[in-house]
Amino acid sequence: MYSHHALLLIDIQNDFCPGGALAVHEGDRVVAVANRYIAQWKAHGGLVVASQDWHPANHGSFAANAGTRPGETGMLNGLPQVWWPVHCVQHGEGAAFHPGLDSKQLDHVVQKGTDPAIDSYSAFWDNGHQQPTGLDAWLRLQQINILTVMGLATDYCVKFSVLDALTAGYEVNVVAAGCRGVNLQAGDSEQALAEMQKMGARIS
Repeated sequence: MYSHHALLLIDIQNDFCPGGALAVHEGDRVVAVANRYIAQWKAHGGLVVASQDWHPANHGSFAANAGTRPGETGMLNGLPQVWWPVHCVQHGEGAAFHPGLDSKQLDHVVQKGTDPAIDSYSAFWDNGHQQPTGLDAWLRLQQINILTVMGLATDYCVKFSVLDALTAGYEVNVVAAGCRGVNLQAGDSEQALAEMQKMGARIS
């Protein structure tokens, strides 16, 4: 089961957990779930991969750089954009994995959101699908065709990672208990899970 089946952890970082710059409600609750799955995967010789939001300080999605307020929406270089607080700045404490996460077990880390001109919710592509992160190529080298996915946040980076994985032909399982959402609008997380399921993901 595990030879072609990787565990993909999305953005379990300090800034998305309570006390962080872009804290997701109960974001730290995913850590224990992720650690259980990490232990299960490693016990069977499986691969564990994580994405890491990794923004330069001048990133265009930051409200402080755009002259807007967090939560407002607009356009960034021709693409719809939510303006966010400054978060997950490269090499900063906020960009680090949550200290409770068993990150020493990670086989591969893919960093995203590194181009200041475009945001990158998905672990596979930037939001314009202009530049791949390299995750798909790495997974294919490892002969992975099934992914179990969890992390932060359900309605943004998890959702877009899952949709891109499905488009690329992966079979995808989403662990709902290992996800939490931003929920800028009430019900965004539930809607995201429904959308992922409609597109072919298995929600467990």
